[in-house]
Amino acid sequence: MEKEERELEKSDLEIIEGEFINIKQSTIRSVEGGHVELQQVAALSIDAERMEVTQGASVILRGNDLSLNQSISGITAGENVSLQFSLSPVSISKENTEVNRSAVGILAARNVKAENTSALFVIANKVEGNITTLINWRSALALGATLGGLLGFLSLLKRR
Repeated sequence: MEKEERELEKSDLEIIEGEFINIKQSTIRSVEGGHVELQQVAALSIDAERMEVTQGASVILRGNDLSLNQSISGITAGENVSLQFSLSPVSISKENTEVNRSAVGILAARNVKAENTSALFVIANKVEGNITTLINWRSALALGATLGGLLGFLSLLKRR
């Protein structure tokens, strides 16, 4: 990996690699780096040790420290994740996730700190703050029992 700093603006790029990357108003297929800062960037895949995305869109984000501000990410996976005014259908963190006024589909982390956040399903060891979940343990149990009963009934009808 190169040890130089790269700064790009208003470009249509394929693959970018570097230690320090700063990209503004561009579209990129893949980014790999140590410290990546993106502003108004659309990317397919981003892999970095430390990443800050502002008003960006991406399919897959991977890294240690991830920070999204007013952004959209399909899958967000890292050690520590911070979502501020963002949307992520799947967010997975090994350690901490901090979510502020964001929407998350499936949120999995060891510790979650949330402020006015909505989530479909949350898996966490410790949750602090205000988070609204659509599926809690009671509704997941009821949904599982209903689907299990329905599949059992359909298998009985199929045998006849």
